Amino acid sequence: MRLSRSFFYTLREDARDEESVGGNLLVRAGMIRKTSSGVYMMMPLGFKCLNKIMGIIREEMERAGSQELFMPALLPEDVYVESGRRENFGKSMFSLKDRFSKSFVLAPTHEELFADAARMAIHSYKDLPLNLYQIQTKFRDEPRPRFGLIRVREFFMKDAYSFDADLEGLDQQYQAMFDAYKRIFDRVGLKYVIVRADTGAMGGLLSEEFQALSDIGEDTLVLEPSSNYASNIEVAHCVLEGEKSTEAELSFEKVHTPNMKTIEEVASFFGLEAKRFVKTLVYKVDEKLYAFCLRGDHEVNETKVLKLLGANEMELATAEEIARVSSAPIGSMGPIGLEIPVILDQEVTLLVNFIVGANEADYHYKNANLGDFKPLMTADIRKIKEGDLCENRAGRVVFKRGIEVGNTFKLGDKYSKAMDLYYRDQNNESHPVVMGSYGIGPARLMAAIVEQCHGDGRMFWPKNIAPIQVAIIPVSAKNPKQTEVAEALYETLQSKPWDVVLDDRNERAGVKFTDMELVGAYVRITCGRSVDEGKVEIKYGHDDHCELVDIEAVPAFLEDIFSQDESC
Repeated sequence: MRLSRSFFYTLREDARDEESVGGNLLVRAGMIRKTSSGVYMMMPLGFKCLNKIMGIIREEMERAGSQELFMPALLPEDVYVESGRRENFGKSMFSLKDRFSKSFVLAPTHEELFADAARMAIHSYKDLPLNLYQIQTKFRDEPRPRFGLIRVREFFMKDAYSFDADLEGLDQQYQAMFDAYKRIFDRVGLKYVIVRADTGAMGGLLSEEFQALSDIGEDTLVLEPSSNYASNIEVAHCVLEGEKSTEAELSFEKVHTPNMKTIEEVASFFGLEAKRFVKTLVYKVDEKLYAFCLRGDHEVNETKVLKLLGANEMELATAEEIARVSSAPIGSMGPIGLEIPVILDQEVTLLVNFIVGANEADYHYKNANLGDFKPLMTADIRKIKEGDLCENRAGRVVFKRGIEVGNTFKLGDKYSKAMDLYYRDQNNESHPVVMGSYGIGPARLMAAIVEQCHGDGRMFWPKNIAPIQVAIIPVSAKNPKQTEVAEALYETLQSKPWDVVLDDRNERAGVKFTDMELVGAYVRITCGRSVDEGKVEIKYGHDDHCELVDIEAVPAFLEDIFSQDESC
């Protein structure tokens, strides 16, 4: 590729509306361009890099026994109604009507259609196992697109689905896909951890996430390094530590606490730690109000609550909704005498003589105890905190931030039953097909790599996915010897399996060097004064190794560079 004849540009200034370093670098390098919130053009260099990532994904999918197909993105809404997921997706699903007023959606995911396709081939146990995948555009109406390609409304997704006769078969295919994912992420040089996760709208038996470690990650990862424990904070179990206090239980008393609404204010008034308080939070869960009681220093884990109640969504109750069930304002709510279901966090069972709201403005009860109210149930409903004991009791947990770049699900028979996907066994009896689901976001993966591998206004691509692997730069277009050597090297390297560019633009050498660093060219060959001595300068790798190499030896030198292992 000759840059003088190519679609190539870079920006000298930072992008105004990009929050992350990686997103800003991709825009400045002319690899992506935003068209609207959460929607991007993929420019030639960016698309070249993306295609290399998708090529690796395709290789590993086929190695794992998966066959590629291609599904439509425009689907009848009835498909999701039939499976029971239309309500789960809610406002995140783009919907429209055709000229005949029939309802359609832009697919956020394709489980239903894959089950429908599988019905065409699966009739008997002899037709199993089966594994299919696609790389297709997905659409989700994200309320807050951010971080460049990390959180968007339109994106590529590699989604694969396995079909088996039983859970044993699912386990085997799941492991094959799991291993394929590890090979994919290893090949692109990603630093990642694998965590247990919530099955969410997908449902099923198990979910695991491949998380790229990054400070801008939206997910909190709970890790205990000595035991290799790893979980998304949404599903990290909390261990009940310690014993119940042996303090004698007292009778509760009402105390005037004027204008004190927060835990900190009330704690200061009583001169006690926040963990001696039990706060009461009212949520609307699938249109029904519940009160959740937990220690003053803890937070509700909404994912745990939704699982506990088998619900789809929850949100904090409004002041008007609270007023319908209690005369107390927010800040004075408490479980004693409350006439809506109360769900108690397990940690509260260890407390004695704690403080709660009195369900009356500016009043709290001190010396409240578990016998003073009757909860609907007691369960682990809080978010784990950094420093808490790991659920395997091996040590204390630490938190890191992660970008989810891949996920694997054991779906079981949820979608096969909903979509009437059955097979007949050796005795001609009918059974639902057991499914697995496996997703990777190629563009998000590309963005995560940049977040991990950048520095001082430049990107460090792993050499196998770098959009420019070798850049040849003649220092002076007016020097015939330099341009001759650059042209000759360019022609020689065309036969090699690398993306080679000749920067023959009418620009200063400094501009060319800066541009190649910005876009992350893995190797830079400079044809400068040293060509008079039969040599060129080769700068390569993320550590900017630099050597003078005989012109005739350049191909062999590059062969050696591209055969070496690397890490960014």
